[in-house]
Amino acid sequence: MTATTSTPLAPARPAPAAARRSARLRAWATRAPLLPALVFMIAVTQLPFVATLVISFFDWNALYPDAREFTGLANYEEVLTDPDLRESVLTTVVLTAAVVLASLVIGLGLALLLDRRFRGRGAVRTLLIAPFLLVPVAAALLWKHVLYNPEYGLLNGVLRWLGGDGAAQPDWVSNTPLLAVELALIWQWTPFMMLILLAGLQSRDPELVEAARMDGAGDWQVFRHLTLPHLRRYLELGALLGSIYIVQNFDAVFTITSGGLGTANLPYTVYQSFYQAHENGLASAAGVLVVIGSLVIATLALRVVSSLFREEATRA
Repeated sequence: MTATTSTPLAPARPAPAAARRSARLRAWATRAPLLPALVFMIAVTQLPFVATLVISFFDWNALYPDAREFTGLANYEEVLTDPDLRESVLTTVVLTAAVVLASLVIGLGLALLLDRRFRGRGAVRTLLIAPFLLVPVAAALLWKHVLYNPEYGLLNGVLRWLGGDGAAQPDWVSNTPLLAVELALIWQWTPFMMLILLAGLQSRDPELVEAARMDGAGDWQVFRHLTLPHLRRYLELGALLGSIYIVQNFDAVFTITSGGLGTANLPYTVYQSFYQAHENGLASAAGVLVVIGSLVIATLALRVVSSLFREEATRA
């Protein structure tokens, strides 16, 4: 007589359709807490941009709302061909390039200084970061009244202290308006560049630097052949991120010069067209062009960031 043993049956696998449906439900359950934030972001950012895009195709003056008419790309053509608007574009390019390059050079020097160990380094780093933490309007007011004012400003006070009562007392904003705006922005954005480059310096392999010094390399050779190539991606990242923000800068131009004396950049021109000339269509077209330019720069910045992450992952 033989005994028969029964083997337990394996649990039935769910049908492929049910498994896919279950996976989709889990995915939606994971994403559900983010939906309110997504809806809020779309309502606050994307819907106004769509409205701006639509208005940019109309000849629409706020003083005559009933006289608006569809003009297609005429507003964009006027933005690109109007001499004043072209000058504002050129001013934007010059202002952005000068501020970004000067901030990078000064920020690199400060980052190299803070990369060394010395007493009070933490306090010095905190003081150097402070300008970037100021509200942009407050920083512009500080430069306009505390430094540039011809009667009680610090710059003219130093000139009077050095040269006596007969020292020149220039009106800095009137004499060098674009430079006055650039210096204020350089002072505020240099800490941002410094932090990015300092992070790059602290990610160097110290063994490579020690090996180079053992081979007889001096400070300049180490900087030129090791430090600078290592910082190339960080310099690109700082330049691109700085360009994104400074292209859209409005506070310094509005506060220091009110857009006069050849300092009106494209964001200020958009403000002037919209709030002073009431040309909603023209201002919207200029604003859309600013957004497109910023998106191009942001895309390049994201590619640089992605390459940095890939390099760090490969190194790890």
